[in-house]
Amino acid sequence: MVSTRFEGGAFHPPADQRPAGDVRWLDSREQRAWRRYLLMASQLAARMGRELTADAGISLADYDVLVHLTDAPGGRLRASRLAQELSWEQSRLSHHVARMQRRGLVTREECAEDGRGALVVLTAVGRAAIERAAPAHVTFVREHVFDVLTGDQVEALDAIAAAVLARLAAGDPPPPTRR
Repeated sequence: MVSTRFEGGAFHPPADQRPAGDVRWLDSREQRAWRRYLLMASQLAARMGRELTADAGISLADYDVLVHLTDAPGGRLRASRLAQELSWEQSRLSHHVARMQRRGLVTREECAEDGRGALVVLTAVGRAAIERAAPAHVTFVREHVFDVLTGDQVEALDAIAAAVLARLAAGDPPPPTRR
């Protein structure tokens, strides 16, 4: 068992088990915010998943795929592009699309442009599923997220998400120095 010490509101591993270099440990305020974010994201995803299954017979992952397809011209996207947009590994997408295909939500087609890629295509059954799911889903998001936030908090949430996504898109530049 690894022993840790509590210092400044955060847990730290013993000195001999720390990675090389300086580690900027989370202070108690940062750790509280991070843990609340993780708990919030987990609980929202779990509840949304249960409600989507009950309301429309689809999973949250199904909904994510269907949303991207409904936003795409002709309801079709290259599989590689869909995986990228979902931030999924290609193998995860392939397995998930196969399950959705068995349920008639999507089909696969060869890409006519080059014959190497595959297209994931929304079916009429898939369109009906997302049309059935969307009203309850947006009601859930409004009720559990936006109705409990002020306008300023919505702006802050948007700014936070944009900043984190920009950092992720840029790779791993060195962390900014603390003020």
